[in-house]
Amino acid sequence: MKIWVTRHGQTNLNKKRLMQGRTDEPLNATGIRQAREARKMLGDIVFDAVYASPLDRAVTTASIIGNVDRSEVIIEPRIIETDFGKYEKRKYYLMGPSMSLYWALPELFPAPESVESVSSMVERSSGFLKELEQKDYDNVLISCHGGIIRAISGYLEDRKNGILWRPKPHNCEIRIYESLHGRHRRLSPEEYMKSHKG
Repeated sequence: MKIWVTRHGQTNLNKKRLMQGRTDEPLNATGIRQAREARKMLGDIVFDAVYASPLDRAVTTASIIGNVDRSEVIIEPRIIETDFGKYEKRKYYLMGPSMSLYWALPELFPAPESVESVSSMVERSSGFLKELEQKDYDNVLISCHGGIIRAISGYLEDRKNGILWRPKPHNCEIRIYESLHGRHRRLSPEEYMKSHKG
C-alpha cells in the first residue's frame, strides 16, 4: 500500500500567520490553486480511497488532489488538526513562551494548559493508520493538517517518539509512504514514478 499524505492548501488564517487548529476556515484562492497544481503533478494516479479531516479546508484539498467529488471523500475525525485551545487564532510570534517552546521543541517542553498533547495526537492518528493498513488499497490519499501530519509521519517513519516534527509540512506538500507487512518507508516522487511505470 502507498499512503499519500498532504497538508491542505492555504487559508486566510495561514496567510495572516495565525494559529489555525479546529477553526473551520476554507481554502482561499491561493489554496485552491496549490491543490490544483499538486493534482497536476500527480498525473494519472488514481486513489482507491481518499480520506480527510472533517474540516472544510482538508475536505476541499482532498477532493481536488484526489480527483474525486466531495461526496466521495471519507471523513476521518481522528486526523483533525491539533487542538490549540486558548492559542487558537493567535499570531505565531505572540503566543508566549510556553506555547512557543512547546511548538518548537515538543520533545523537551510539555503542552501548555488547554493545548492537545503530543501523546494524544500520536494515539489518535496511529489508531487510524493501523486500521487503514488492514484495508486492501494500492494507493490511498490522506488530506489533513500541519500539526497532525507530524504524528502521522512519525508513525509512517517508525519514529520511537511517535513524531516527525521537522521540517514542517507546507501547504499541499505531498509525502509518499509505502506500508508493507507492518514495515514502512518513505518514497521520493521519483522512486514512486519509477516503480509505477514498472
